[in-house]
Amino acid sequence: MRGIGFAALAVLALAGCSKTDDGPKLATEGVTDAMIAAAEGGEWLSYGRDYGEQRFSPLDQINAGNIGELQLAWYADLDTARGQEATPLMHDGTLYITTAWSMVKAYDAATGKVKWEYDPQVPRETLVRACCDAVNRGVALYGDKVFVATLDGRLVALDQDTGAVAWEHMVVPDQESYTITGAPRIAKGMVLIGSGGSEYKARGYLAAYDADTGKRRWIFHTVPGDPSKGFENEAMEKAAETWGGEWWKLGGGGTVWDSITYDPTTGLVYFGTGNAEPWNPAANNRGEGDSLYTGSIVAVDAATGEYRWHFQETPEDRWDYDSNAQITVADLTLDGKQRRVVMHAPKNGFFYVLDAKTGEFLSGKAFAPQTWTDGLDAKGRPNILQAARYEQTGEAFMGTPGAIGAHSWQPMSFSPMTGLVYIPTNFTVQGYLAQKNWEETDIGFQIGLDAASVAMPADEAIRKQFAGQTTGALVAWDPVAQKEAWRVPQKGPWNGGTLATAGNLVFQGDAAGMFNAYSADTGQKVWSFGAQTGVIAAPMSFSIGGEQYVAVLAGWGGVWDLVAGVLADKSGPVRNVSRLLVFKIGGTAKLPEVPALNETVLDPPPFRGTADQVAKGGSLYHRYCSVCHGDAAVGGAMVPDLRRSGALASQEAIKSIVVDGALKHQGMVSFASAIKPDDAEAIRQYIINRANEDAALAKKR
Repeated sequence: MRGIGFAALAVLALAGCSKTDDGPKLATEGVTDAMIAAAEGGEWLSYGRDYGEQRFSPLDQINAGNIGELQLAWYADLDTARGQEATPLMHDGTLYITTAWSMVKAYDAATGKVKWEYDPQVPRETLVRACCDAVNRGVALYGDKVFVATLDGRLVALDQDTGAVAWEHMVVPDQESYTITGAPRIAKGMVLIGSGGSEYKARGYLAAYDADTGKRRWIFHTVPGDPSKGFENEAMEKAAETWGGEWWKLGGGGTVWDSITYDPTTGLVYFGTGNAEPWNPAANNRGEGDSLYTGSIVAVDAATGEYRWHFQETPEDRWDYDSNAQITVADLTLDGKQRRVVMHAPKNGFFYVLDAKTGEFLSGKAFAPQTWTDGLDAKGRPNILQAARYEQTGEAFMGTPGAIGAHSWQPMSFSPMTGLVYIPTNFTVQGYLAQKNWEETDIGFQIGLDAASVAMPADEAIRKQFAGQTTGALVAWDPVAQKEAWRVPQKGPWNGGTLATAGNLVFQGDAAGMFNAYSADTGQKVWSFGAQTGVIAAPMSFSIGGEQYVAVLAGWGGVWDLVAGVLADKSGPVRNVSRLLVFKIGGTAKLPEVPALNETVLDPPPFRGTADQVAKGGSLYHRYCSVCHGDAAVGGAMVPDLRRSGALASQEAIKSIVVDGALKHQGMVSFASAIKPDDAEAIRQYIINRANEDAALAKKR
């Protein structure tokens, strides 16, 4: 695999560099700390525009009075037909984006002319350890450099003018369990980045790297390691008291795959952490403790990485309720006093307001329906219902929210003008059932669930029931009153991030293929544009030559399309058309026509397997295959629908793919370490059976 020898040496070399005596070199030219802190309205210099990640543009040239004149100024087709999740950045007339597979592109922001392109050549085999598509959420700008973190775990600094590589370091511990999909952030001359991997064998962390050289300045682990090797600090020693069994053998989880916010006012970096690993606490006897610091917001000193405080939102997390949704910092008037606060709407469905300096819980209310708890106590700790502890009851638990969360990575925005937070909200139900006699493997998810037993059956009534419970909404939330101000219902979940502007507008794309604008104070829809594909990324706004622009990446994908099976169609179109769309008043560009969808009729080979093969194949499929090919073998838009695969006709064809790795360079690596030829045949028979079930169901309609 590319660069592994260098990577191993780089990680070893950097491991001892916690920080240097002279500190990082602060930029005095190009994009500086002061510029990011000031967040001048015409530019968009950081992922959330300002350090507080408010995603509020002070530009008001585009407003409720002239929104009807907003038209496409230019667009750029992208060459990666995967989910597009990045927020563009704009500095000095150049628009910087990332696409899937961690590619970077720079455009003239006014005309759309390509200035340069960079492809880190991520090995496609990396996809096997990426839980949720080959996505990337954007770059960071500092000094004269552009920073991108790649799916295979490199942090790369590029020249802003040319795209030439200034430096590159492998920053993840191994090439088996870690990936990076998040956008880097900047603090005090350092680049901050974590990683994904909590479904594999990763140990979460946030690290800071010198922006000038790439040397690591500090690292904070989010879960304790092997106690026999000692603890890095007091925070890890205390956290170990909340774990049971030999948790470190599966890494522990708690990865920082998004949600990094630096606050110059307090000098702290706030970041969210992912789920504990495995999800099922009984799978490796990690115990019923809180499993710190998973499911939490953690605050560390920006200069040193030293622990300052934490607030755990989801103790005992066994539902994948990551706290990696965007963290927003603002000044709010609470009980007649102005307080600097952290606002957070994580997967678990509660909206939290915390004191930014101390982490004190100030308030918390549910912004989405929940079945795992009946509320928070006075300190913000949830009362977990016994039925939600599925590993104890031995019964299936129908969890609301599901694992995609009431709010995931799609960024929310906060308008100081209205005082409202605009949350892309998901309403879903998911079945959780503990796997009996679960054992870890060296490939695939390590979550300890029996997903096959709660997979969607070929039953029209049950499918309609779940479809009725699977929707979405744009929710405007009052963080002071802790109540909903207004709501825009949406067809399904997995809609785009939001942008609030001084023009009293909220922009959001949706999974059904529309890019919309709403009145920020009332929620009335005032404008829409057909994007020809689902929009899951967040918009941004900038100005050049006295004209305001709004830009958004369009391209359906991500985890919902990959894993939701028949329910993925509830949200949006079954196509990916990856583009960068840029709008202005009076724009004249037009999108080309897109051919109509022409899905082939299911015509599978006859089922000649056995019931035992179907049962075995279903269990294996849902452990190793469903994360990319969908619940109950119903594929989404981005990967082949296995029910329609020609390989189903041949036992040898399936073996060549699943066991021999014939398609490894397309991301479908060999699973030979976990799946033997007889297992591959069982999976084939399971898929054939599923295809015949769905074909029969279609004929009844």
